[in-house]
Amino acid sequence: MSANAPGGMAALERVERPRPPSAFSNALVFGWRAVLKFKHVPEQLFDLVMTPLMFTLLFTFVFGGALAGSTDNYLQYFLPGILVQTVVFNAVYSGMGLSTDLGKGLFDRFRSLPIWPLAPFAGLMVGDVLRHLIAGAIILAVGLALGYRPEAGFLGVAAAFAVLVAIGFGVGWIFIVLGLLIRTPTTVMTVGFTFIFPVVFASNIMVEPQTMPDWLRAFVEVNPVSLMTTALRGLMGGGATWGEIGLALLAPAVLTAALAPTTLWLYMRR
Repeated sequence: MSANAPGGMAALERVERPRPPSAFSNALVFGWRAVLKFKHVPEQLFDLVMTPLMFTLLFTFVFGGALAGSTDNYLQYFLPGILVQTVVFNAVYSGMGLSTDLGKGLFDRFRSLPIWPLAPFAGLMVGDVLRHLIAGAIILAVGLALGYRPEAGFLGVAAAFAVLVAIGFGVGWIFIVLGLLIRTPTTVMTVGFTFIFPVVFASNIMVEPQTMPDWLRAFVEVNPVSLMTTALRGLMGGGATWGEIGLALLAPAVLTAALAPTTLWLYMRR
């Protein structure tokens, strides 16, 4: 029916096509998808929290007295380090989740949509941030219950958690690349932990490097995980310097700059 015909519709008004959503809007949508995963599969948090919780309890009460003279002294030293370890370990799950989604064909669908190509990975990172914050908050609460006292107070803890999020964001790119290269989530986890364990345990998270052999001590002192742990101890203890914070954020910044473009390249060529 003509718009001008008697009894017909009023003249159609010309409207401009809506602008395509921005990269930020795309990222928020995929971030919400990550939030929904926690809502529908809350049991995934159990594995993320239990491992660092067991490390905290075992090392504090089994080794704390021998390593620091008392469990209280050791907890003050150890808890910032276990937060770093938790974030680094949890980053593996980005690669596992990506590998699972790729196996189900979800990313083939995402790639066909008119969206920012990195938006699905931004959603994975939002899931990472939530995991880091939830696990970190639980570990800190347990530490406070056991007697840990951050001398820098709330502001120091908040700054430390901001650095933790930045660390997790940077480290997460390693495992997103692995998720794009490796077909199965189990293999991603195996390869990831094979790489992570030596780096995490050959650090100053659990013991002072002064007790180590010279060759190992030289590695520990430049190990990025050690630099991250030193910064967190300083932030929560009130003695951090800008140099320590900068060194802690150097590795995450380099990883992001190098691996974010690599991720996009691997994703587009699949």
